[in-house]
This record gives sequence, C-alpha cells and structure tokens, in this order.
Amino acid sequence: MPPYPDHLRALVDAYLETLDFGPRAADVQEAGGDADGLVEAMRYSLLAGGKRIRPVLALATAESLGEAPERLLPSAAAIELVHTYSLIHDDLPAMDDDDLRRGRPTCHKVYGEDTAILAGDALFAEAVRLVCERQPGGAEAQVGILAELSGATGVYGMVGGQYLDLMDAGRASADALRRVHSLKTGRLMACAVHCALVLARPEPAVEAVYRVFARELGLLFQIVDDILDVAGSEEELGKAVGADARRGKVTYVSFHGLEGARRLAAEAHARARAALEALPGPADDLQSITDLTYDRQH
Repeated sequence: MPPYPDHLRALVDAYLETLDFGPRAADVQEAGGDADGLVEAMRYSLLAGGKRIRPVLALATAESLGEAPERLLPSAAAIELVHTYSLIHDDLPAMDDDDLRRGRPTCHKVYGEDTAILAGDALFAEAVRLVCERQPGGAEAQVGILAELSGATGVYGMVGGQYLDLMDAGRASADALRRVHSLKTGRLMACAVHCALVLARPEPAVEAVYRVFARELGLLFQIVDDILDVAGSEEELGKAVGADARRGKVTYVSFHGLEGARRLAAEAHARARAALEALPGPADDLQSITDLTYDRQH
C-alpha cells in the first residue's frame, strides 16, 4: 500500500486540537451559563481520529499548486468540521441509526440525540466562521471558498444527496445511483480540491484537469466505501459492516455486484491517475491518496 501523506495529516490534527470553540467570557456571563457540554460533544466527534482524507486532500492539492499547505489550513479544517457534522447527523436514529463510529460509540449514544443534533449544527457554523476569520488570501478567497463549501454541502450537494439516498432514488438506474452518490459523497470530496483552486488560481486549463481528478476521486471513494461495507471488517473500519444490506439500501455492490463494483473502482482509479499525470506540477501526495483510496478495498 502506498505511503499516506502523514506530514499533512499531522498538520491537520495539530490544528484541529487548537479549536476549543469556547464562547467569549462576556457571552457566558450574559447567558448565565456555559456551553461546555456542547463543545465537549463537538470535540468528541471531531477528534476521534481517522485518515483526515478530505483536509489532507485539500493541503496536498495546495502543495501541488505551489502553495504552502499551511495557507489553506483553516479551510481544510473547516471541511473536516463539515464532514464531522455530517457523520454525527448520519448516525442519528432518524437517519442511519449507527451506534459505532471510528471504533467508539457515536455522538448521540454518548451525549444524547438533542446534544448530537446541536453539535452537528454548531460544527457547520464554526466551519463558516473559521474560513471568515482565519483563511488567508483576503475577502475574495474567503468568499470563493465559502461558495465552494456551501455548494458542496447544501441541496445540490451532500445534504441533497443524503435525502435522495433516503428516498432510494439511486435504484432507478446506474446513472441515477451515480448522481446520488456524486452529491452525497463526491461533492464534499471534490470541494477539498476546489478550495485549493480558489486560493491558488491556476490557469483555466490546469484547473479543469484538477476538477476532473476531484470528480473521479469522489466516485472512487464511494464505490470503495460500498465494497468495504460488504467485504471489510468492523475492526479495520471502526464501524459496523453490512449496514447497507440490512437496510436494503441500493449501493454500487447491490446494483452492479461485488466484481462489477470492483471493476468500476478500477476504472475510476485509472481516470483519476490519468488526470494527475496530465498536471504540470508534482502530484506525489495526490497520487498516494488516490492509490490508497483504491487499495482500501483489498
């Protein structure tokens, strides 16, 4: 298995540790209390570990474009906050009803459903604040990144894709399944690449290649995720396996079969690698992320 860009993950983890989300003293005094329990729930899920693939992808893209990865850290962290909020809400009984995430009890099992909902809401709001207050590059970069982040999250992004998935919209056809998952999973994955593009502003032809790569990597990630739900182990994944089948959800495996899904993963992997090879600059870390994503299925 190729090496993971651990130097970038270390940057992300160290930065996330600094985010305590504590309210200002004046706010606490005015409210007559504190939000310690809420902040604890937010940090419980945010600091649960993992590969940090989305923020690492953002930093690796910035690096390949000649930007110091540290310049994109606030936005990379914001993407991880949004991803964490989505996991907290996805795990709720009204959604996927999962008890285990990253090898430990889910947020609502520890803090209750009410606090878990609020923790997810607060993480999204704090992600926006993080970009507004800390992202270098001026207002143009901040607004551009917020546009990418909100677009990837809303009705025509992650949330809309989750709704379509709940409505079983992907069962209609192979194209419908691809569209559902391109929204549910692919948009936020691609957003990591797009935020780096906003900051670095490459030539249009180069940007177009990065966007092709982002789309194919998002597709690859979802296909492999579906494969692992069938062929993976709870110990390795840190969450229950076989959940999609138990719920009767349509996936790349249920629609195309296990070998068909593996073939589609190989095709998406090849297209993503071809896009990277067309880039003018070094893309070693992006290649490692792509290969690692593909190799997870084995």
